[in-house]
Amino acid sequence: MTTLDRFTSWTKTSLTLKLAIIGFIILLLMIPTFLVDELISDRRRLRDSAQDEVAAKFGGEQTVGGPVISVPYKYSIESTNAAGQPVSTPYTGYAHFLPDAIDVKGELVPEQRKRGIFVAVLYNTQFRVSGKFSGFNAAALGIPEDALQWEDAIFTVGISDMTGVDAEIDLQLADDTYSLGPGTITKDIFPSGANTPITVTGEEEELAFDFALNLNGSSGLYFRPFGVKTSVEITSAWPDPSFAGTYLPQTSEVTADGFVATWEVLQLNRNYPQQGTGAYTPRFNVNSRYDYGIDGANTSYGEDRFGVRLLLPVDEYSKIYRSTNYALLFIIITFLTFFFIEVLNRKRVHPIQYILIGAAVILFYVLLLSISEHQHFALAYWISAAAITLLITGYSYAVLRNFKLTGLVAGLLIVLYVFFYSLLQLQDFALLVGSLGLLLILAVIMYLTRNVDWYNLGGAKKLEE
Repeated sequence: MTTLDRFTSWTKTSLTLKLAIIGFIILLLMIPTFLVDELISDRRRLRDSAQDEVAAKFGGEQTVGGPVISVPYKYSIESTNAAGQPVSTPYTGYAHFLPDAIDVKGELVPEQRKRGIFVAVLYNTQFRVSGKFSGFNAAALGIPEDALQWEDAIFTVGISDMTGVDAEIDLQLADDTYSLGPGTITKDIFPSGANTPITVTGEEEELAFDFALNLNGSSGLYFRPFGVKTSVEITSAWPDPSFAGTYLPQTSEVTADGFVATWEVLQLNRNYPQQGTGAYTPRFNVNSRYDYGIDGANTSYGEDRFGVRLLLPVDEYSKIYRSTNYALLFIIITFLTFFFIEVLNRKRVHPIQYILIGAAVILFYVLLLSISEHQHFALAYWISAAAITLLITGYSYAVLRNFKLTGLVAGLLIVLYVFFYSLLQLQDFALLVGSLGLLLILAVIMYLTRNVDWYNLGGAKKLEE
């Protein structure tokens, strides 16, 4: 026998080489697995884009703040010009007064709309907002009384997306009635909202307010705790809320028919007083942070808003992404099964056949992604699992030519798909159950190979062609 013949024989019988080739194939199959993850991300971005397009026309995530009464005042800054002469430059600032009490009650009416194959969660609010301002202590701000222009006072309600305003905002303030118009006179507190000039003197001991607020929005609804005590009660028919923001509800009840949640937030729970000048309250910016002061000085990383997000009952993309985390383990177990069939039953499986079987395993996730966009996740999972199980089982019989071994492969695939589906459902106990499952798999492998003579298996006997 020539050296070439001995080398050829070794490549066919060496278990070490076969394991190395299988390991290389597994690493190679990680490339399409990563591509599947990227495909999932692309589809998720497409869904988010479709939802954003609907929200742009109906109303986006809403944040409601206030009301706030803002009073302009005049002040001057003294300086010198190039000639050294004194110059007085006049400016207009705003003193802002927050209410003592804010009470929001009403219903959040949910709705689902489709954009292509994607679903967007929308809502309409039917709220009643009431409360009171208890006096104006302008002297505490250090502003001369004659500088405050009470005749130009503004009542403002902050609304993050004015596209969603669904009805006129008619204000009852003490004995007077006003209709709010769009925009904010000053951006100190709110970047957008509705306002109206009001008649006040600054000497009122109490100003009660009341108005209806009907807004369209999507995904989430939040409130700013601008009162000494801010109370919010929301009732909705949406069964899958997620309470978000800095403050959780004082009480909440979630059932299959909807939820009821109440919040009570005190002035002591935040870091700014009831009155101030300029941009003295935190402003929510595009980085999802609240910035204090001008140009983000004294940035606070804590949000002072609270509210609720309306979640879809099932986020298919999150579940599919979680399922791809098990792809490597699925491929390894499947390949080990065929490897031990080779070792224990003297069958030959070519590396190309390993690649095709691995490709079928990865194709499962593409099928799951495409079908779940049109069907419920559970149905999509089992349709995909059945298709891949039949495909690999049929191919296994063509390779092994043995009904018993083919049945073993089919049974293993069924067990794996059931096992991994259970892990997807468990969430909190997925690590525990997964660890126990791996322990069981290792125990079975060790038991089945307990009598294998690994030193002589590759050389003394040749695998069946």
